[in-house]
Amino acid sequence: MYIEKFKVEEWFNKYEKDAVYDLADTCVESLSLDELFEITGNKDVYLSELFQKKLNYGDIYGSSRLKSAISSLYESQTSENITITHGAIGANQLVIMSLINKGDKVVSIVPTYQQHYSIPKSFGADVKLYFLKQENNWLPDLTELENLVGNDTKMICMNNPNNPTGAVIPDEMLSEIVEIARKSNAYILCDEVYRGLNHTGNPFSCSIADIYEKGISTGSMSKVFSLAGLRLGWIVAKNDIISQINHHREYNTISVGIIDDYFASLAIENRDKIIKRNLEKIKTGKDILLTWAKNEPHIELIEPNGGTTAFVKYNLPISSTELCKTLQEETGVMILPGETLELDGYLRIGYANNFEKLKKSLEIFSNWMAEKKFE
Repeated sequence: MYIEKFKVEEWFNKYEKDAVYDLADTCVESLSLDELFEITGNKDVYLSELFQKKLNYGDIYGSSRLKSAISSLYESQTSENITITHGAIGANQLVIMSLINKGDKVVSIVPTYQQHYSIPKSFGADVKLYFLKQENNWLPDLTELENLVGNDTKMICMNNPNNPTGAVIPDEMLSEIVEIARKSNAYILCDEVYRGLNHTGNPFSCSIADIYEKGISTGSMSKVFSLAGLRLGWIVAKNDIISQINHHREYNTISVGIIDDYFASLAIENRDKIIKRNLEKIKTGKDILLTWAKNEPHIELIEPNGGTTAFVKYNLPISSTELCKTLQEETGVMILPGETLELDGYLRIGYANNFEKLKKSLEIFSNWMAEKKFE
């Protein structure tokens, strides 16, 4: 089976190890186990429980404790509507491989994670890309989307909040996208790994699984819970859809690690404290980024409303790939080029990690642009 190179991941594999300043990171600063126990309390009790666990396969589809915790993140889901996966990357792959066949029409809203269009394309699906536009604040034009979806689409792929733009689809607009999908009886796969990190109001947007009978939500521990090292994700959908996915899952996943399952359960049960911590870090980092962008003549930025990334437009006569490559070689500052996300002329910047390094790397980037005299 041929599949296109995964541009984002290959960029990280090539450049991350040599980065002095990482502006490409998409996670809020990761939690250590000590920090997790500080949040949860009862460290000795939990460690005692952990040390008594047999390191077998554990519950095949995820422990009842974990699935119960995940179901509490949704309005109308139960443990039976959930299956556990190796990260959201495993969740997205399982959904697509379970439901999409050669010749099926798939509409993917981009920019997004490349899985959402390259995997169905590798299966021989007829993949159509719908490009979000900066002038629309990175939200879809529903008339354009409806015209592209038509009445013959098998699946719409999207993510909300959006990576890389940080746009959050309002609940009313999300309901309208559901109505567009219903006209062709299409599934909606919504990658919701940043759901829980809306910057204002309720940190949790409506989930597609709660408002649409063919809505499929994928999530993970990586972004909202700052525990990417657990490599644990999930799929939430109606029972019949989960049953189809689990049929394929038998060939793909036996179970996630029993220790990962345990720590994920602890974190989700203490989600309010973790999300409060992470939103405070996001606000600090975003303020730094917005202040920099406001004073940087080469940069244009639509303020992100969710997640941990911003999609920055620059007005320099150089491709994003060449800019990021040269910048890192000359300064050690790593940024992700928009070309890896199918939109040149843009850069993805993460802003929720080390704030002193964020300030320093943005200063270095500004000085580099000024010294290059691109004008």
